[in-house]
Amino acid sequence: MTATDPNNAIARVKTVCSYCGVGCGIVLDVARGADGRRRVVKVAGDKSHPANAGRLCTKGATSADMLAAPGRLERALVRPARGVQPEESGIDAAITATARRLRAILDEHGPDALSFYVSGQMTLEAQYLANKLAKGFVGTNQIESNSRLCMASAGSGYKLSLGSDGPPGSYEDFERAEAFFVIGANMADCHPILFLRMMDRVKSGAKLIVVDPRRTATAAKADLFLQIRPGTDLALLNGLLHLLVENGHVDEEFVAEHTRGWEAMPDFLLDYPPAKVSELTGIPEADLRQAARWIGEAGEWMSCWTMGLNQSTHGTWNTNALCNLHLATGAICRPGSGPFSLTGQPNAMGGREMGYMGPGLPGQRSVLVEQDRRFVEDLWGIAPGTLRTDVGQARSRCSPGWPRARSRRAGSSAPTPWPASPTAGP
Repeated sequence: MTATDPNNAIARVKTVCSYCGVGCGIVLDVARGADGRRRVVKVAGDKSHPANAGRLCTKGATSADMLAAPGRLERALVRPARGVQPEESGIDAAITATARRLRAILDEHGPDALSFYVSGQMTLEAQYLANKLAKGFVGTNQIESNSRLCMASAGSGYKLSLGSDGPPGSYEDFERAEAFFVIGANMADCHPILFLRMMDRVKSGAKLIVVDPRRTATAAKADLFLQIRPGTDLALLNGLLHLLVENGHVDEEFVAEHTRGWEAMPDFLLDYPPAKVSELTGIPEADLRQAARWIGEAGEWMSCWTMGLNQSTHGTWNTNALCNLHLATGAICRPGSGPFSLTGQPNAMGGREMGYMGPGLPGQRSVLVEQDRRFVEDLWGIAPGTLRTDVGQARSRCSPGWPRARSRRAGSSAPTPWPASPTAGP
């Protein structure tokens, strides 16, 4: 959206901050210099935006300085041959030359000679078109994104537990939660505006539990800080579920109606009594019991996590175990409750919605599901069978019989079967 101030010819452009995954709305004041070029002269928070309501952190507030910094590419550069310096080129000529070279490679070597690596900072439209270009036009399945590193664990854990890689909540839940469980995330430094929204609620009486090996700025604001030993997250999460069961805080009706696999849990949780979890994690048993009580007694509670859980050899099962806590207590898909993964880049979740990762297709669809595949082929006007199914993932989000995930049981060096954990029903 653009508005112009007739008095000084300043155009005000509404857009989104390009830094973290909160996606704050910003308003840019854009002027034209003596050379006729447009430049951003001021940035302000967008008071009408639902993510930040006008608030900005230091990064967002100084976006104008970043956009005006020297060293940014101003013209297309084309390298005529390897080993020589790039030369300036017109944009149209550079795009045409790029397309011609890619077409030649495609014709000579086939679709898998091309691969795409895209970004969580692209718009939804750009992410959609990139996926369509790769899978629908070029015919390659070689498209990946930044989400593979930072969000694959959260996405896979969501699919394993809930059937879909879509966070079952929204920012509005922050104003309704009665307890927050923040683990593997330093929100104060990495998602500051969302942290402020959470702290507004904490000031109104909500409890804040923070799990981190370090005493971070987020931990400094916690009502209960669990200083965990690195690498023992699964033991903690399973230990909390043990205590929720022990305290009678399982929503039996919800579990019976909306989950499957719960019957395997009692035997599995025998391995995670409070004393053993305390020994493994380094967290005092009294603090473990306090955290479980606050979670179990909260009418609504949210969990927030990011790279501290995701970038792990067992990151998928971290998410799975966290979702188990919500499924066991029924605190999911209602205002103020749910497992809420925090994204690193401003539109990485949008890219996952557009299917730019692995077997994905737009709208949380998958090339591994025939109905999804046929729908998209018809939508894109391409021949049946164009969308390839030979991707690395053996099963889709909709295929029956998810295999039991395998992890290392806390305190053991040998892989052991992970039981069929509570999974949202169809």
